[in-house]
Amino acid sequence: SQLHLNPTRSGSGGSVSQSCCGYLVSLIFGCFLSLLQLTGVLDDCFCDVESIDVFNNFKLYPRIKKLTEKDYFRYYRVNLKRPCPFWPDDGHCAIKDCHVEPCPESKIPVGIKSGNYNKYSQAANTVSDMTECEQAKELGAINSTLSNQSKQAFADWARHDDAQDNFCELDDETSPDSEYVDLLLNPERFTGYKGPSAWRVWNSIYEENCFKPRSVYRPLNPLAPSRGESGKINNRLCLEKRVFYRLISGLHTSINIHLCAEYLLDEGWGRSVWGPNVQEFRQRFDTAETKGEGTRRLKNLYFLYLIELRALYKVAPYFERAFINLYTGNSQEDGATKDLLLQVFNEIRAFPMHFDEKSMFAGHKIEAKTLKEEFRLHFKNISRIMDCVGCSKCRLWGKLQTQGLGTALKILFSEREIQNLPEHSPSKGFQLTRQEIVALLNGFSRLSTSIHQLHHFRLLLKDNR
Repeated sequence: SQLHLNPTRSGSGGSVSQSCCGYLVSLIFGCFLSLLQLTGVLDDCFCDVESIDVFNNFKLYPRIKKLTEKDYFRYYRVNLKRPCPFWPDDGHCAIKDCHVEPCPESKIPVGIKSGNYNKYSQAANTVSDMTECEQAKELGAINSTLSNQSKQAFADWARHDDAQDNFCELDDETSPDSEYVDLLLNPERFTGYKGPSAWRVWNSIYEENCFKPRSVYRPLNPLAPSRGESGKINNRLCLEKRVFYRLISGLHTSINIHLCAEYLLDEGWGRSVWGPNVQEFRQRFDTAETKGEGTRRLKNLYFLYLIELRALYKVAPYFERAFINLYTGNSQEDGATKDLLLQVFNEIRAFPMHFDEKSMFAGHKIEAKTLKEEFRLHFKNISRIMDCVGCSKCRLWGKLQTQGLGTALKILFSEREIQNLPEHSPSKGFQLTRQEIVALLNGFSRLSTSIHQLHHFRLLLKDNR
């Protein structure tokens, strides 16, 4: 960015313009080659990158994008005011693009507001004999008009949630600090939030809460060259710990791709221009810039995609039951949302190369149970670290994507409970809150978007070359 090309100035070796352009082209071409190397079978599973690209970009991405634009999935209830539990709060980001605009209660569909504690069906959201207009006035952050039947159902769910192997520290939806956020009006973008505050979050995740050999060094600044972060990690960790590390790396990669794809390119006269930043992308993923680590980071994104794809495959029977209705109060909208969700499941079911999670925690029962609990607690701690993110918009999307992954892990470890679900009635053996459902589908949508954006970056790099 500091090079100023002037074709009128030249020396004996040729023009400055030619030499500088040649240098820039070689850098861009190097990044393009690293993306071309992103091929073949992924480690720890029998699936190749090319198959995922075709499946995601042409079959699943258009449907999952449309699904997350539906009312049921666009409104997410979150507490962005929880204090950081690990170090003194160093203040929130003052950049205007870090701000999250909460959604007024009047804009939230009545069925969603009345279902703070409930899940999906119209019956479960019956509150009283009040008219819809009266409900709209009375229903606030805390629903005080629940019927006895709904209160009993809430008590059952609460007991179940206490006993469930949750992988995330869930926000208390009844807290006065919890607010609805319209995800479509608060898109994930590069807000300008960076530096020590942001680096400390990722440093804490990798150094204190992520399984990896002690010899693997993760720099405080994630953009700085790494020392020794090499393929040795795959040889020194058991499958379960390798998977955990790759999940966190894949999540980090996905978030970075979003920030590169929606970068603030220009800000003037009250109009901000957002778009792909190839230089920023190269800095994070180019083989030369990352000491060969960029390709591995991108492969971990694909690996995470397969894990969450497998969770959706496993949980499909939960949603396919006839009485399940993603309830917002608009019957026509709800029917269309359910139909679209079933289309997504049909596409996922047709994918031939799913991750086989049965190989995880399959050893000695006591050792497997101990390792699973360690796995769960590490991830739960990471979900708590998201409350330390200083940028509100980054915190919002970090919490949502972490909860989405945590919900996916909860599903993968609840296969028996899902298989035993009754066909025509709710089950206390396995339940998902609306918050978990919204996080699960939006979190996977972010991964799907990342892979779609990778294709766009390939085209940009090819054109620049």
